[in-house]
Amino acid sequence: MLTVLFWIFVAVVAIQFLYYIVIFGKFSFVKAKKNNLKKIPISVIVCAKNEAENVTKFIPLLTQQNYPDFEIILIDDASSDTTLDIFEAFEKEYANVRLVKVANNEAFWGNKKFALTLGIKAATKEYLLFTDADCYPTSKDWIAEMSSHFTMQKTIVLGYGAYEKIPNSFLNKLIRFETLLTAVQYFSWARIGQPYMGIGRNLAYKKEEFFNVNGFIDHMKIRSGDDDLFINQAANKKNTTVCYTPNSFTYSEPKTTFKEWFTQKRRHVSTASFYKPFDKMQLGLFFLTQILTLLLPIVLLAFQFQWIAVVSIIAFRYLFTWISLGFGAGKLNEKDVMIWFPVLEIVLIFTQLNIFITNLFSKPVHWK
Repeated sequence: MLTVLFWIFVAVVAIQFLYYIVIFGKFSFVKAKKNNLKKIPISVIVCAKNEAENVTKFIPLLTQQNYPDFEIILIDDASSDTTLDIFEAFEKEYANVRLVKVANNEAFWGNKKFALTLGIKAATKEYLLFTDADCYPTSKDWIAEMSSHFTMQKTIVLGYGAYEKIPNSFLNKLIRFETLLTAVQYFSWARIGQPYMGIGRNLAYKKEEFFNVNGFIDHMKIRSGDDDLFINQAANKKNTTVCYTPNSFTYSEPKTTFKEWFTQKRRHVSTASFYKPFDKMQLGLFFLTQILTLLLPIVLLAFQFQWIAVVSIIAFRYLFTWISLGFGAGKLNEKDVMIWFPVLEIVLIFTQLNIFITNLFSKPVHWK
């Protein structure tokens, strides 16, 4: 029995090598491509619900972008605070700001996708750039960097949405490590030609891509997924590219308690069950091998079975994962989390397992 477990362990590490070196290497070991800047008219779309404090801080930063032709579509999704009043003031102050007011709709109550649909239809530009109300661009060239990746063929651009760094916070490192790992995954698969998700904090696409799949209609009843479920449906090898130059990043404030972050991740994870079969398979296989690389060595070492070989394989596995994620972290300005990599990985794996089990027994709460 131990011999069988040993060879399963070897096979699991081999699969992990395939993921980290062959697949993730398509992102980690390739230099970011610097494209010529374009002057494509862009509509920046921000949807907010009860985000008065955030929009007061961050919307003015969007108006300061170094770009010749852009408008900002502000969508108020039936806020009960002063968000609408703030948006109305911005519309009066800035000539390129347009406001979309969304009233409560019985059929689509609390559904962000309905609000976004109205905002997309109101946009006057053919190319759309999305971010969230609690996000801000890392530079004044955010629009220029993201739009530079559009071509006649590439009409979907996946960007990176980072979280601010909080010194001496283990939770902050865990959040940023999970964000890093997720980004390495979706960037890598997109580069291979199998895009499966994007993030609403930093995502761009041509308006026609939205209407080609009838918008969010196929998953309108699913509260989450205005970003990843849309990309899972609309993106393919021909129309999708990635942008991860430093000036293209957006940042947002991370959760400061484990409970808040756990609840947020439950929402994100719940959409994965609606992905295409291949995407669910590859993500499931990756997570399964992550768990087994922790559990199988514990059993084998407990019985001191081939312990030299087991320890050597563990060391080899940490070496190639550290190298692959380390290069990816360098591209995404997250190098500091790699110092804590072994600990963060273990905590994240068991947190994800907890999320999976919790979601089996109760549904997560979605859009406010």
